[in-house]
Amino acid sequence: MTLFWRSFLLIAALIVTAVLASFQIYRVYEREPRSRELAQQTVSAINLTRAALVNADPFLRRQLLIELNESEGLRVIPATASEKLEPLPEDELLAKVSQRVRGTLGGATRFAYARDGEEGFWVSFFIDEDEFWVMLPRERFVAALGLQWLGWGAALLVIALIGAFLIASTIAQPLAALTRASGRLGRGEPHQPLAEQGPRELAGVAAAFNRMASDLESIERERAMVLAGISHDLRTPLSRLRLALELNPGSDSDAMASDIDEIDAVIGQFLDYARGASEEKTENELNELLDELAGHYRRIHRNVTLAPGYVPPFRFARMAVRRAVANLVDNALRYAGDPVEIETSIQGARVIVEVRDRGPGIPAEHVERVKRPFTRLEHARSGAGGAGLGLAIVERVARSHGGRLDLLPREGGGLVARLTLSR
Repeated sequence: MTLFWRSFLLIAALIVTAVLASFQIYRVYEREPRSRELAQQTVSAINLTRAALVNADPFLRRQLLIELNESEGLRVIPATASEKLEPLPEDELLAKVSQRVRGTLGGATRFAYARDGEEGFWVSFFIDEDEFWVMLPRERFVAALGLQWLGWGAALLVIALIGAFLIASTIAQPLAALTRASGRLGRGEPHQPLAEQGPRELAGVAAAFNRMASDLESIERERAMVLAGISHDLRTPLSRLRLALELNPGSDSDAMASDIDEIDAVIGQFLDYARGASEEKTENELNELLDELAGHYRRIHRNVTLAPGYVPPFRFARMAVRRAVANLVDNALRYAGDPVEIETSIQGARVIVEVRDRGPGIPAEHVERVKRPFTRLEHARSGAGGAGLGLAIVERVARSHGGRLDLLPREGGGLVARLTLSR
């Protein structure tokens, strides 16, 4: 889960919890004054009803009861022995109201939630020895949350969630920009300075990252300049030595020429490693490039074949990818010999280039180590020359294209060097 959604959900959960807790607190603290008010209204209604019945003309009592029912919603009915009563439900508000009413009207006061199937809040009272029931509407004793309250509550919750969304965005957006900038920097792309704004901590992180990226770019430029200078300073005397050998051949001229070629190749590897991530990416045909590379090896009588799969044109650094695949083929020819197979394919948004050989392979415990610069296996150090940069160059090119290099055992013996590139 991303930081944005984690922050949003946490803030939203906090808001919803706070709203529900506030509602519950309101209910708890509202219960006491509300029960007092309802009990007072109930006692007043019963006392007024009793007084009206006691003082009314017996011939007008029926009409009085009808008026009380129509104007006040009260029903007054004599108690009978055959009546069926439904007790009050388990509710703290009703319990407090009944307790207060009984304390005022007397311990003989009875309560019911329905009488003979007729629902209401029924309270009994006495006139001399006769018991009567007064029915009050239930609605007075039930907290009604109308549609208006629900609408306002929903609107408040939506506003709070929008606020949570904006807060989470404020936190997550600078970090997402930092993540993207880190990815570009890791792929060797030019750094685009981050906006140094927002909260002090995030602005400080952006400023520190911009300084770090500028320092890294400066170091990269200086390294390229140093390597270019070393290449120039070394290749000039090497060219003079090669020319002197050609003009004055001797018994050791072939060995010296081989050493000069090896030194020249090592210098080339240093330069390839230095500029492996700096080449601009353009849209190219990978299969066309690899077919050209395989043709080059066939012209020098090496058995290198290409099995092209469907790979549409995509953006990549043409010369960097060519050097990377050439390094894999050179390694295969150097340590395994002919034949070497190249195969291309796509898997979703990734392009796969596999270079297969039938050599001794690489032990699994050494796979990650040989991809580091200046690293060679013990059995390879006494063979053909090199600086141990070949696989490091391939790894660097792969990372600059959002991919990776995997060195896998081949079924039946050998090695599969799998170069993965993002389209």
